[in-house]
Amino acid sequence: MNPLDIFQKEAPEIAMAFDGLIEALKSTTGLDAKTKQLVYIGIKSSMGDTTAIYYHVAMAKKLGATRAEIRDTILITLSVCGLKGVASCLPVALDVYDKTE
Repeated sequence: MNPLDIFQKEAPEIAMAFDGLIEALKSTTGLDAKTKQLVYIGIKSSMGDTTAIYYHVAMAKKLGATRAEIRDTILITLSVCGLKGVASCLPVALDVYDKTE
């Protein structure tokens, strides 16, 4: 089961507030939607969060992100976080990218 589905089922009021926060962040205008997804992918890969990578790579690709942009977004975390995020997230990211239309 999707972790967000569990979150929504178990804590619907908090999930609704969280969804409102996400929508507010989406509506800011300093970065375009693709760049926001790339930033999110970089942050989540630095944490080794392969579940988030799975979903957000597909979103970024639909917004026009290239395979090279996805790859470089994850690789740039090496200088701050070391190899862990790259080792766990880069294979997931590239697999999702290659399989997403």
